[in-house]
Amino acid sequence: MSEKNRDAKRAARERLVEEREKQKARDRRRRGLIVGAGLVGVLALAAVIGVVAANSGKDDSSNSASTVVAPQGATGKDSLTIPVGASDAPSTLTVWEDFRCPACDQFENAFRGTVHELESTGQIKVEYHLATLIDGNMGGSGSLRASNAAACAQTAGKFPAYHDVLYENQPEETNDGFAKNSRLLQLAGRVGGLRTSAFESCVNGGKHDGWVKKSNEAFQKGQFSGTPTVQLNGEAVYPKKGNEQISPDNLKKWVAEANKGKKAGSLPPSPTA
Repeated sequence: MSEKNRDAKRAARERLVEEREKQKARDRRRRGLIVGAGLVGVLALAAVIGVVAANSGKDDSSNSASTVVAPQGATGKDSLTIPVGASDAPSTLTVWEDFRCPACDQFENAFRGTVHELESTGQIKVEYHLATLIDGNMGGSGSLRASNAAACAQTAGKFPAYHDVLYENQPEETNDGFAKNSRLLQLAGRVGGLRTSAFESCVNGGKHDGWVKKSNEAFQKGQFSGTPTVQLNGEAVYPKKGNEQISPDNLKKWVAEANKGKKAGSLPPSPTA
């Protein structure tokens, strides 16, 4: 075989080896891409699974129930009653009220002196229940904010006086003035010893908001006709009892009839702070 032929075969073999090496390199790169793509897919799937798992473990804050903190001295079912007067009084006046309600304001201003007289002489105890009817009907948050502040006053042992101040200064129904905590704190300054740092913190923090909402739920479940709802020993007396229209004199008469032969109360209401 000539030298020329041997050189040609040698060159052909070298080209074949070189081509095989190139093919192997291409195969390695292809396998690397396949494995890499698979790994990316696995990681992406793991990320999706992680997000789903994380979200499934989270509570939806919009659906979480408000913390219910009853004011000190609250009594009754679920501690939704604020008692005023002698706990052993022979008769009970139950009042469902909304601090934004004009009719509640009319009742309070017309009967405040009579109710306080009957309380102070041990003839009745009053059980107040707070509602937020006007907030629901008119919008705003004045009913809730004022009720929370009143609950804060109950914890401070100043509910009766602050309750009266709120009704003496009730804004127009369409003016949601009680929605401002600053106004509620300003009015608290009219009650001796009420405006303390603890009271201000309670009001600004909405400490009893959940309790107020629960009280309003009880009002709704009670299917009352509206606020104020006033009952004497469980019988409706506002705007009338039977065929008799309510008046200060009639309220005194009805209480006297209910208490006939019974001893007046003398024990203080449930202890407060």
